[in-house]
Amino acid sequence: MLSPLRLFRFLFLIVCAGQSCQYNPAPNDYGYDYFPLETGRYVVYTVDEQLYSLNSAPVQRQYQLKEVIGKPYVDVAGRTAFRLLRYQRLADNQPWQADSIWSVRLVDNMAIRTENNQDFVTLRFPVSDRLTWNGNQFNTLGTDDYQVRNSHQPYRVFDTEFRQTVTVIAQNDSTLTAQDKRIDVYAQQIGLIYRERTQLHFCTSSPSCIGNYQIDYGIRQIYRIQSYGKD
Repeated sequence: MLSPLRLFRFLFLIVCAGQSCQYNPAPNDYGYDYFPLETGRYVVYTVDEQLYSLNSAPVQRQYQLKEVIGKPYVDVAGRTAFRLLRYQRLADNQPWQADSIWSVRLVDNMAIRTENNQDFVTLRFPVSDRLTWNGNQFNTLGTDDYQVRNSHQPYRVFDTEFRQTVTVIAQNDSTLTAQDKRIDVYAQQIGLIYRERTQLHFCTSSPSCIGNYQIDYGIRQIYRIQSYGKD
């Protein structure tokens, strides 16, 4: 049985067949609610991180990261953006310490997140499976194709299931010499709920280590949502 929205679309196509008319979907139909921008909204993540370097043992860390949407401002291009205030702490019983200030904005159906002075197009709208775009469109890092998968599907983080989510795959590739895995998951009315960044370089210095996936250097970092709300 068709949902009311799909039934409307179906009837719309029949009525407009052969005529000059246009359907403009409602904002929620575009998927903007996967990237809500409102001052005071926050998300707390548990972050697991492993750092690898040559000739030293891996460094493993677990900490909490809080991201808060700050007040809006007008950027250099005259568009509205929001500060993204970031804080860190090691455990629940410790005070938050200021970490950094990034920014987020919506421009021309693109969600843009500025991280360390680099702009990344993290999501595009309308959200749909296999939607593909260049995440590096506004920086100089070279073309990097992102793609939507599993749109409007449930996703579980720890013991919580989020009913409506969308997964963005920036990269998921592994070779004999390197692994590059970058995945983000967004939930309706919350935003980012899961992020994985794995960028590893494997040993190639001798024939005996090639193909054994011996890590020379790199990073593995996973964000999992712990709580969210509005201050």
